[in-house]
Amino acid sequence: MTLTAVAPDGTSTARTPRQVWRRARGLLVALLVLVIAGVTFAAVRTGGQHGRLDPRSADRYGSRAVAELLGDRGITVRVVTTLDEATRAAGPGTTLLVAGPDVLTPHQQRRLHAAAHGSAGRTVLVAAGRPSVTTLAPGVQTRPSVPVTARPPGCDSSAALGAGTADMGGVRYRSDLAGSTGCYRADGLPTLLMLPGPRTGDTVLLGSPDILYNDRLDQQGNASLALQLLGSRSHLVWYLPSLDDPSASAHDTADGHPDDTDGGGGEGSEGETGFLALIPSGWLWGALQLGLAALLAAVWRGRRLGPLVTERLPVAIRASEATEGRARLYRKTGARARASAALRSAARTRIALLLGVAARDSHSPAVLLPAVAARLGTPHGSLHPLLFGPAPADDAALLLLTDQLDALEREVRTS
Repeated sequence: MTLTAVAPDGTSTARTPRQVWRRARGLLVALLVLVIAGVTFAAVRTGGQHGRLDPRSADRYGSRAVAELLGDRGITVRVVTTLDEATRAAGPGTTLLVAGPDVLTPHQQRRLHAAAHGSAGRTVLVAAGRPSVTTLAPGVQTRPSVPVTARPPGCDSSAALGAGTADMGGVRYRSDLAGSTGCYRADGLPTLLMLPGPRTGDTVLLGSPDILYNDRLDQQGNASLALQLLGSRSHLVWYLPSLDDPSASAHDTADGHPDDTDGGGGEGSEGETGFLALIPSGWLWGALQLGLAALLAAVWRGRRLGPLVTERLPVAIRASEATEGRARLYRKTGARARASAALRSAARTRIALLLGVAARDSHSPAVLLPAVAARLGTPHGSLHPLLFGPAPADDAALLLLTDQLDALEREVRTS
């Protein structure tokens, strides 16, 4: 026999539109907030923000400020993202800035060094670590990085002396090459190293990019130092290495060296550049949005439940059936203590009502027992084990307790 989902009065138990709305509105609100957050993030990311050390970016880690200052002085700033563009632009009247040289493959580093070495221009390597210095600046060794802080020039370079104290640090360099100049030393090693090149060319190794960031350009002598390092030629080519550059997958077969050999310079590349620096910014924003979605889902699922609401049941269940079902559960689990406590509590409540004892005192032996003893004319000491005694030891004792409570309640009712 099957039960139909119809209430006793013949009404259907299907959910009404109002009930459906109440159950689904939390999820809809969460989805709406997620959509609004996604649109907001997309709007924030749209515009002049491009990435770290990008001369087109106006955020705190961008470099638009220094690019605009150079433009005001008549220096053209051109952004390139491929190795072919960078090597073609190298020349005697050009400064080639390489942002993140450690990202370049050994093949790219050899090509870049060959183009820049004979160009008679200036090459600025920003935060070049061991993976790139070996190829791009032969004869130079790197030492562990130090924190960026205000440091004095400590050298006779006109650019450093003109700038004075600047926020320098990062990678430290060591070189025994003739004519090299080291400035802004930390523990005796320079964080700015200038190497002479053929003819009028030279190479500048900048230990950290902080003086080029928008939020640091107006501090110390950072602006002066950046303008002098990048403004010595009439053209500045700002090379931002890209992971999708076709030259990154090319193999240099002319000299018989595959891309994965760089004279031992590959060791420690992750420690120099950092893993997060290699992740495109879009993936980081995507992870942030997923985290926000997870947080909203947790808040939605963990919301506080409201007060209990009575609902019309599809079928009517007699009270005796519910009582028998609970009794079977108690018997199955052997919960005699819980069953006896329920029986005594119910009996005390009914007896207190018959005696006129307040409901709050129905479970107080000091109040209830004297009232029962006065009604029945018996000593209240004999009533204590019955109404407030220990749990029965077995099922037979539990049945006996039930009969005794019923008998006591009948006596109180008829007396």
